[in-house]
Amino acid sequence: MGLQVGDAAPAFSVKDQDGKEVKLSDFKGEKVVLYFYPKDNTPTCTNQACNLRDNYGLLLKKGYKVLGVSTDNEKSHQRFIKKHNLPFPLLADTEHKMVDAYGVWGEKTLFGRTYMGVIRTTFVINKKGIIEEIISKVESSKHTDQILGKTE
Repeated sequence: MGLQVGDAAPAFSVKDQDGKEVKLSDFKGEKVVLYFYPKDNTPTCTNQACNLRDNYGLLLKKGYKVLGVSTDNEKSHQRFIKKHNLPFPLLADTEHKMVDAYGVWGEKTLFGRTYMGVIRTTFVINKKGIIEEIISKVESSKHTDQILGKTE
């Protein structure tokens, strides 16, 4: 059984796109939208990131910090941020520590081919570090609505 609403969010320490160490404890006392996505610069991932970018001011106003996570490296994240003008950090979980801890690495199927990858999932973490919401059926172009609709 994976993580559930009400569980403590697993601690993490991983580098962002600039090589800066980012820890969950850095956000103690703040609400965090921690979204896991499969790959930089792919259509659905770009849609999702741009939806969060376009609504970033609203998310900040509601008190949320946004962190994107994939297994791509720092350079890939830098290109993704620059190309789409993303205002929030992207964490480079190249060693799969976060995807494993949050249970979002698993079997996927695309065009009849089965492979292992990141399962698109968003965790909304409250000020006490507790998982308040898990969004597993992410609608990339309406993701902000999903986050705010389920947590407000």
